[in-house]
Amino acid sequence: MKKPYIKYLAALIMFGSNGIIAKQIALGSYEIVLTRTLIGSVFLVLIFLLTKQKVTSLKNRTHVILVVCSGAAMGISWMFLYEAYAQMGVSIASLAYYCGPVLVMMLSPVLFREKLTWVKISGFLAVIIGMLLVNQSALMGGKASWGLVFGVLSAVMYAFMVVLNKKAASVTGLENSVIQLIASFMTVAVFVGLKEGFNISIEPGSVLPILVLGVINTGLGCYLYFSSIGKLPVQTVAVCGYLEPLSALIFSAVFLMEKLELIQISGAVLILGGAAFGAFPRKAMNNEK
Repeated sequence: MKKPYIKYLAALIMFGSNGIIAKQIALGSYEIVLTRTLIGSVFLVLIFLLTKQKVTSLKNRTHVILVVCSGAAMGISWMFLYEAYAQMGVSIASLAYYCGPVLVMMLSPVLFREKLTWVKISGFLAVIIGMLLVNQSALMGGKASWGLVFGVLSAVMYAFMVVLNKKAASVTGLENSVIQLIASFMTVAVFVGLKEGFNISIEPGSVLPILVLGVINTGLGCYLYFSSIGKLPVQTVAVCGYLEPLSALIFSAVFLMEKLELIQISGAVLILGGAAFGAFPRKAMNNEK
């Protein structure tokens, strides 16, 4: 249990540093996601081949299609997220993005026939109030920034990604992540190709952060993530998952000097706390004990 736990925590911290690394890359948001998914896909394919994994997903083609669609949603979500990073900073964009799991929670009664309890509703309301507090300056000015719009859209696409992936129960582990990343890359490549072509000029100072983001944070991070979550209790995976947005806030404050006002800090607490509270009803936590 100890090894998967360490691998999972390492993956979450890597994901939490994505915005910090992206800020060091002199490319547009879409180009960053394109290079990230390309390098990450190549890395995971190599891992898949070197570890002599067997392709088992073809037994259920419907589930393969769902994973491909999930990967496409992931690519779109990342494009929105990285645009939000550029528009309003890593800290607030990360908080907006992390509303995605809450959207999944609210859709679960319809999609997965899971009971919607007052605990989940309370958590959802806390997240909504938290988002209003975090973005109170823009809202009081009578407008919502484009950064907020992109952040919310990234959360919506995150929800699509999770729902589609959950429906594809037979495609798991490393094979799942390989298919997802390849589908993500293809989606982003089509969008970038139609929008502006592939005339991408990479400055020398951006090469290292691009490689770190692609190989370590995407390729290695996804490998550690998908190879560990299947070996950990569901409650452990869910609770520890909140390390990702929390580490993103800490990294942005330390390395990018992004500061949250007191009211925004209160909103951040409501978002993370409300999401955690809504995801783990008391009955489930008592049963785990």
